[in-house]
Amino acid sequence: MSDLARIKLPNGIELDVWDTGPRDAPALLFLHGFPENHRTWRHQIGHLSGRYRCIAPDQRGYGNSSRPEGAEHYDTMALVQDIAGLAQVLELQSYTIIGHDWGGALAWLVAAFGQATGQVTRAVIANAPHPVIFQRLLLTDPAQRAASQYMRTFRDPAHDNAVSQHGLGALLQTALDWENRPQYDPAELGLLMQQWANPANAFAMLNWYRASGISVPSMDNPYGLPPEYSPPPIPKIEIPTLVVWGMKDEALLPANFEALDEVVTDLTVEQIEGSGHFVPWEAPAAVNAALDRFLDRTA
Repeated sequence: MSDLARIKLPNGIELDVWDTGPRDAPALLFLHGFPENHRTWRHQIGHLSGRYRCIAPDQRGYGNSSRPEGAEHYDTMALVQDIAGLAQVLELQSYTIIGHDWGGALAWLVAAFGQATGQVTRAVIANAPHPVIFQRLLLTDPAQRAASQYMRTFRDPAHDNAVSQHGLGALLQTALDWENRPQYDPAELGLLMQQWANPANAFAMLNWYRASGISVPSMDNPYGLPPEYSPPPIPKIEIPTLVVWGMKDEALLPANFEALDEVVTDLTVEQIEGSGHFVPWEAPAAVNAALDRFLDRTA
């Protein structure tokens, strides 16, 4: 298993961080999603850490990293600032941001706002929607809205008593009605279940959803962009960007990458057939090959 260093950020948050590979090599900063931890990226880090410095934190609220109480501490831009602070403490002159799921949602923003200084030089996103595209789909697209109703469940305080008593596991079973549930590696599942069972962890993970400004209408709400709608004010991403997408994802549908040309200038999309949402470990060989092609071409 990975060895974790404890890193205190300028904002006082402390993160457990897997930091491996040559210190003088180009840096890759990996962000996991819900409901996982830094081990999401074990196959990619194992593959790349001979050539790159690979950095993978347990993000705020996950594992043994700081998990302040209250959804107000999980505002999306505060989470983005954690990543900027981590890069500062580690004295990264430049890095490639790589994210999956919620980590990918942050990676879009880290790239959009970090490209201007030259610190963030490339982005890799795995099965994570761009905020501009995702919000529009939730308002206009019945299929994506239906696939995202679990977010309303995660935000609903009616489940808090059950989470307090039983942790996150039961809520995951009821909220995610996927036909093909991911088959977790038994060697990883023990740690995940231990973290899911801890109510403090469970609420911290759910707070990522509860603090998000993304609106998920109910299925009986009308479809279309309301007159007052304006897209989130996110700069267009000009740095080289790779999007890797497991095509059997039941939560995030292909429409999420089909319009990315609107928000990304230098875009490569690699579709991974046969993989579901957790593509970094469901299809590690395909993801590693896509990463190799992209990192070599954009070096």
